[in-house]
Amino acid sequence: MREGQRGLCFVRARHGNSIVLTTYGRSSGFCVDPIEKKPLNHFFPGTAVLSFGTAGCNLACKFCQNWDISKSRETETLAASADPETIAVAACDSGCRSVAFTYNDPIIFHEYAIDTALACRESGIASVAVTAGYVEPAPRREFFAAMDAANIDLKAFNEKFYRKITGSRLGPVLDTLAYLQADTNVWFEITYLVIPGYNDSTRELEAMCGWLVDNLGPSVPLHFSAFHPDWKMRDIPPTPPATLTRARRLAREHGICHVYTGNVHDPAGGSTYCQSCGKLLIERDWYRLGAYNLGADGSCPDCGSICPGRFMEGPGNWGRRRMVVDMPGAFGAGPA
Repeated sequence: MREGQRGLCFVRARHGNSIVLTTYGRSSGFCVDPIEKKPLNHFFPGTAVLSFGTAGCNLACKFCQNWDISKSRETETLAASADPETIAVAACDSGCRSVAFTYNDPIIFHEYAIDTALACRESGIASVAVTAGYVEPAPRREFFAAMDAANIDLKAFNEKFYRKITGSRLGPVLDTLAYLQADTNVWFEITYLVIPGYNDSTRELEAMCGWLVDNLGPSVPLHFSAFHPDWKMRDIPPTPPATLTRARRLAREHGICHVYTGNVHDPAGGSTYCQSCGKLLIERDWYRLGAYNLGADGSCPDCGSICPGRFMEGPGNWGRRRMVVDMPGAFGAGPA
């Protein structure tokens, strides 16, 4: 790249002989969400999470649901600002159990995300990465060493889709999933956005589920999320709820224990059940929790089986609220 030229991700540019993060400390905004919105259903259910992102992305997904942020090339998008310590204080003051790097992929603001995660860890606040998992091995190790949880967007289960629709490759994403399971203590769940006619065939879904069980085991939660027309795929219809129900059934038939539907009203598909006896453990209606039948160790009250995840003595009570947070003060200069 030429001096000052930015890469595809927008936030990195050449300065001298280095590629640097140009937007350290800058954000597209901060708000408090339910943790289930990330989505994470097995990570401190019912609690609040302070969410923020920056601008740009290292993928070029034609269906991007947050394109106004991830595809932004305007610095005005980054009107909010906060240094890592300020974010940690704001999370504590807002009653949040965690902070989430989301809206666009935190891989591209690697340094800012890691510094924020470490500041939060000192205050007892967990860190959550919502990412496509498209990253080289060395930065992957450094990045996830600072994270407590992640939701990995698995866009499809074929290379052609990844190349043509996202501008990336499937292989590195699968490597990230395998790495998280084998080599870290990061709690992670997987989201699969189901796009009609593109990645919803029975053959592809079955192949994906087989790979997940063989390589990750049956207990990693899988979320099938409904597509809505957006960005450069506005001519594709929304995902029918029946398609999500079919995908959930296939995944369960292939041995995945915890399978969810998202972006649709489906209390049965959003609730958590014991993988051994089928008892309702966590009832969900959208992001609101109902019946809660788990101990802090995740045990089923009927059969004693352990539901995998990170749980407290009882659920949080944040509910479905979304609260915008204004950060006080100016941000400091980040590392070059």
